[in-house]
Amino acid sequence: MIRILIADDHDLVRAGLRSILGGRRTCEIVAEAVDGKDAICKALETKPDVAVLDYSMPLINGLEATRQIRARLSKTEVLVFTMHENKALIDELLTAGARGYVLKTDFNSHLLDAVEAVAGHRPYFSANVAEILLDSFLALPKAHEKRLTDRERRLMELIAEGYTNKQMANALQLGLTTVEKERETLMRKLNITSSAGIVRYAVRNGLVRA
Repeated sequence: MIRILIADDHDLVRAGLRSILGGRRTCEIVAEAVDGKDAICKALETKPDVAVLDYSMPLINGLEATRQIRARLSKTEVLVFTMHENKALIDELLTAGARGYVLKTDFNSHLLDAVEAVAGHRPYFSANVAEILLDSFLALPKAHEKRLTDRERRLMELIAEGYTNKQMANALQLGLTTVEKERETLMRKLNITSSAGIVRYAVRNGLVRA
C-alpha cells in the first residue's frame, strides 16, 4: 500500500487527486494539506511514502516544502504536481530533492504511473518536462560533454533509479568499497554533487525512462 499526502490550495484539485489516487486499492490518502506549512507538518505526522505537492502554495511554496520534507523524512519521496514548466524551476525542485515532476495538464495520463514510480524510489517526469530537460542538455556546448564508460553509464543508471551502494554492488557484482569509490569518481568527473544532479543528467541522456 502506497501512503500518500496531497497538498494543493485548491479544493477542486485536491478532490481530483483524491478521486484518482484514493480509488486505487494500492494507494491510501493519509493526509491533505492546503498550504506548504500544513504539508510539512502533516508529512512529519503521517510519514507518507509519497508527498504530492503543488509548487504555488501559500505560506511556504512547494520548493521550500520539498526541501524541508526531504531533509526531515529521508524515506518520503516528493512528486511535484504543478502547472509550471519552467526549466529553472524544474532544476531547483530536483535539487531540493523532488523525485518526480508532472504537469497538471497530464493529470489523467501520468499521475498514477508517477506515484508508483517515485514510491519505488525511481524518477518520473511527464513528457513535456523530460523534453525540457533534454533540450536544455542538447543546448550545452559540446566541449562540456563528458564521455562515460559502459560501467559508468550503468552505475549512473542505477543511482538514478534509487539503488543504494550495497544494491549496486550486488547488481554489478563488485565490492562495496569499489562501488563507493567509482561513484565518487563519477560524480567528480561530471562535476555533480548530489543524487538529484545524477537524476537530471540521466534523464537528459536517456539513461532512465521519463
